[in-house]
Amino acid sequence: MIDQAIQPAVRKKYAQAAREVAAGCCRASDSAGLGCCDPITRNLYSEDEQGQVPETAIRASLGCGNPTALFALQPGQTVLDLGCGGGVDVLLSAQRVGPTGKAYGLDMTGEMLALARQNLADSGLTNVEFLLGEIERIPLPEASVDVIISNCVINLAADKDRVLREAFRVLRPGGHFAVSDVVVRGEVPPEVRQSMLLWAGCIAGALEESDYIARLTAAGFTEVSVEPVRFYSVEDARPFLAAAGLDVDKLAPQVENRFLSAFIRATKPAGNQACCQPGCCA
Repeated sequence: MIDQAIQPAVRKKYAQAAREVAAGCCRASDSAGLGCCDPITRNLYSEDEQGQVPETAIRASLGCGNPTALFALQPGQTVLDLGCGGGVDVLLSAQRVGPTGKAYGLDMTGEMLALARQNLADSGLTNVEFLLGEIERIPLPEASVDVIISNCVINLAADKDRVLREAFRVLRPGGHFAVSDVVVRGEVPPEVRQSMLLWAGCIAGALEESDYIARLTAAGFTEVSVEPVRFYSVEDARPFLAAAGLDVDKLAPQVENRFLSAFIRATKPAGNQACCQPGCCA
């Protein structure tokens, strides 16, 4: 089944990216011509932000936005980054919550975590912890974090509903979900959905915009919103589609400006001590 193949494919791709960055190689694209980073992850961080973290943290970023810009973090807050990669968003968040706060990074790829921990050592920060695990099974207790961020990762998960339920579980009442992700408007060609290369490239797993909102609401979240940041043209997607053996020109009318990066925001109701939906935390 395709769902069972998604996680190994994603882990393999991101492990390769981590090894390339650790070796000092340019990670703009891989041997297949894919790479969620280019053009999707280009120019996401300001010069000031880039100066606040080790260079390898920026180079290892495989995101589609800058989730640290989504929410005004406050000193003393606890932040969790789902699928933290090389740790750039965790390190930036740690500086914003200050020494009385805490920033967690969760990733399933050992190579990425090794890179993140080296970046942490180079940064000198002391309020950061990186965790090995899956975003479908967050290794933190219920109601333990104030803000959840993520950067082009939830779209990679096969069981997105479980990810969102887990996010709801670990947030404190009144906590915020503020992520960058790729979403789609309208129907997606079956050829794209079925391509494992595109799953690992941040495209094929994208939820339709209204579906994303519905799933967050079903998980118990309120104040859900999707704010488009950038629409992707067929030329942006051409390397992904061509490397998967697809006829790009034939698919162009169904792909042009159909995919976009967006800021997705939601809130866990302040009065909820546990998930309000049946089976939510299963």
